[in-house]
Amino acid sequence: MASKNYILSPEIADYIQSVSLREPDILQQLRTETQKMPRAIMQVSPELGQFMRLMIQLTCAKNILELGVFTGYSTLSMALAIPEDGKIIACDISDEWTSIGRSYWKRAGIEHKIDLRLAPALETLEDLKQTTNAPLFDFIFLDADKANYGAYYEACIELMRPNGLMLIDNTLWDFKVADPDIVDLETNVIQKLNQRLSTDDRVDISILLFGDGLTILRKR
Repeated sequence: MASKNYILSPEIADYIQSVSLREPDILQQLRTETQKMPRAIMQVSPELGQFMRLMIQLTCAKNILELGVFTGYSTLSMALAIPEDGKIIACDISDEWTSIGRSYWKRAGIEHKIDLRLAPALETLEDLKQTTNAPLFDFIFLDADKANYGAYYEACIELMRPNGLMLIDNTLWDFKVADPDIVDLETNVIQKLNQRLSTDDRVDISILLFGDGLTILRKR
């Protein structure tokens, strides 16, 4: 049995996509439009979108929190998987980027499932903690600005139900997290979060070699 993970070659990545990806047309159209944008690298991969839908279906999640919307691909992916009475609170600060997603949410007929909060995410999280009748979240996707990852994580844990699932994107950060000589803020924040998660007895975790690194955790 192999003891190491291996970086996928482009050929294997293409093969996996060809035999496993099931991307609805509306998602493909949104992804194609986003790829024309200067910051298209911020969009999640279609494989990650499909993985999130599978996790939502497996856990029967209904109440979802998303930090970092960009053009709304991940939001749309999750909204397609939750039931009609499910709800996503989606946090972002850009009206320009999210306006692209809103048009696709409407076309897909799922806009009623999405509560978009255009404000700094830490403010939205604090508001949610002060809302006494708000349900705890079944599923949380964290993919916002990396400098605040530590603060986002702590707030999200408070808002998450026991046995809830959280996905944290970019936790390998272009593999810079393994270099102790790198001193940029975002890398160091992710390094500290990864170290904290490794000993946090509130959660069970696993880091997946998925894109730029994906940490999946369950609140105990």
